Amino acid sequence: MGTSNSGFSDAGLRRLHDVLAQHVESTKIPGLVALVSRGRQTHVEAIGTMRHDGGAPMRRDTIFRMASTSKPVTMAAAMILLDECRLRLDDPVDQWLPELADRQVLTRPDGPLDDTVPAHRPITVRDLLTSTFGLGVDFESMASPIRAATFERLDYSVASGPAPEPDEWMRRLGELPLQYQPGVRWQYDLSNEVVGVLVSRVTGQSLETFLRARILDPLGMKDTAFHVPADKIDRLPPLLGPDPQTGEFLVWDEAAGGRSSAPPAFQGAGGGLVSTADDYHAYFQMLLNHGMHGSEKILSRAAVELMTTNRLSPEQLAAREAMFSHVAHLSSGQGANGGWGFGMAVRTYRGDYAPIGQFGWFGGTGTTAYADRTNQLTGVLLTQVGLSTPDSPRAMSDFWTTLYQAID
Repeated sequence: MGTSNSGFSDAGLRRLHDVLAQHVESTKIPGLVALVSRGRQTHVEAIGTMRHDGGAPMRRDTIFRMASTSKPVTMAAAMILLDECRLRLDDPVDQWLPELADRQVLTRPDGPLDDTVPAHRPITVRDLLTSTFGLGVDFESMASPIRAATFERLDYSVASGPAPEPDEWMRRLGELPLQYQPGVRWQYDLSNEVVGVLVSRVTGQSLETFLRARILDPLGMKDTAFHVPADKIDRLPPLLGPDPQTGEFLVWDEAAGGRSSAPPAFQGAGGGLVSTADDYHAYFQMLLNHGMHGSEKILSRAAVELMTTNRLSPEQLAAREAMFSHVAHLSSGQGANGGWGFGMAVRTYRGDYAPIGQFGWFGGTGTTAYADRTNQLTGVLLTQVGLSTPDSPRAMSDFWTTLYQAID
């Protein structure tokens, strides 16, 4: 791509290329695609190969499993419903999600599942959007009975098989007590999946159908979906997970015949999307443009501000900080540095090269996408290497460190 003085320095982009190429040449990451954008300048790097044993090169339009980097995009569906007053932040969700009505809550977060008290109040839309409805991943209680029960009933990964259809998934969720009272504690991931079901029930459409009509198609995100169709499957690399002891690449999921090759029964808002660097650039650019895509309004300015500013109290922030401090050595700091909006992190203090206010997220399949208004900058880095070792998080860290030095 051509360069100019309006966005990045030529020397900075050359260094960005060199740093990313070093990660591929180390053989720890077979290939990657990076897109950086500032002002009117966009620069793309496609380095390495689709497979760990060679084969086709990475291309700008390579499709990746986005994992948790899905969250910022799928959350926009709920924001549209807020804009249209079809949802209200402080309404109970009982009418759409009766499985979550009349909750019982554990007396102690690490206590037995049958030692409960009634919830102080109903779960609200706000609780789901802020990941504070009372259940989710919490690294401070990984050995607790509720974590084991949640994992057994609700957690579906490449290894454990596909999730059931949404109504059955919600039925299983409804059998569990909450770990915390609604609105008290930030917990990761599970609430995003519930939001996807909520959107589907409010609209009477599948999550993907609504997303496509209101977000994906208007933004031209033609390669973003919950599976890769057969005519594009050659653009999807296998998902790799290095062995933590030996570093040997293990194939977690093949392309053809794999988990992403067919429509899933459960469209996971928390981690189910596949996409490309250009599609994610279009989405984050819309957020930087206050909800506008050209002359078309996708979200209101106020909805974008709600999504991309911290929504957590000091007590909730403490829980989020505690969670990521437990995994910082594995994630090379990904996910740290402060707050949470709706479906994405928001930096509330300067913990590294990125400024306060930067928003976005990363995924366990080796993906990251953030933007910041201070520099009018978007960055997307996509790899096919999962976070079983720190290799892809280190590449992410180096990507952001080098990108911010490349600003002209």
